[in-house]
Amino acid sequence: MNDTPCGSGACGCATREAPVADAAVARINGVPLHAPGQQPAPEELRQRACTELLRQQAQRQGLLEGSDAPGTDGATSAAASAAIEQLLERALQVPDPSEDACRRYHAAHPTLGGQGERLRLRHVLFAVTPGVDVKLLRQRAEALLLELRCANDAGERFAQAAREWSNCPSGQQGGDLGWLTRSDCAPEFAREVFGTAEVGVLARLVHSRFGLHVVEVCEREAGQTLPFEQVHASVALLLRQQAWVNALRQYLQLLAGQAQVEGVQLDAADTPLVQ
Repeated sequence: MNDTPCGSGACGCATREAPVADAAVARINGVPLHAPGQQPAPEELRQRACTELLRQQAQRQGLLEGSDAPGTDGATSAAASAAIEQLLERALQVPDPSEDACRRYHAAHPTLGGQGERLRLRHVLFAVTPGVDVKLLRQRAEALLLELRCANDAGERFAQAAREWSNCPSGQQGGDLGWLTRSDCAPEFAREVFGTAEVGVLARLVHSRFGLHVVEVCEREAGQTLPFEQVHASVALLLRQQAWVNALRQYLQLLAGQAQVEGVQLDAADTPLVQ
């Protein structure tokens, strides 16, 4: 998977703002996040800042050429996106949850994966159409995925992104698909979103015959209870995804704590938190 991150941390570290040398331009270690005179929204600015923290860390670790430079429109090069993915695979070593942990979670959520369940969904569709550059399409979808996963704005950014990027008519309604059952969806889409306890922006792109989807599960209505053995794999996937998101936020806090941050507010930590 991956992604171009954004957002604020969630584990209670102190929030710091470095002195602003040039109030007109926000920077990470002297690298501008936007052009002079521009004023990106706070959430967009945090997204750019976190992406830049990761891009620079990829350079320090030799995963990206030192000559690579970001655009002032928030875009990253294909090489930078690939390097960030490599960096996260290396840095975020998230162990698989134990069977005991999975059993405890199932005991607390006995209707997980129940048959007959309904979901209220939103999505952003990146349609695969004849002639489209699938590699670039995936890069954009992955960038948006991590941005929306890390957003902390009660879903406003998701609706905005759907209106801006989605190739589905639902984009005009902020990506809202309403309540759906398995039979309402293409089978390959249904397999990805039903049968777990995940709520919120899913930690992966969902593939279907229509293209690549960034999906948010707004609500779940459980169906018939299934035994642990039938949902073990889904529980393990859910717990691992939750651990990955927490590890990413902690890693970004650590990088922010080591960086010179100007003109943008980020959560920062002085000591490593990623185990």
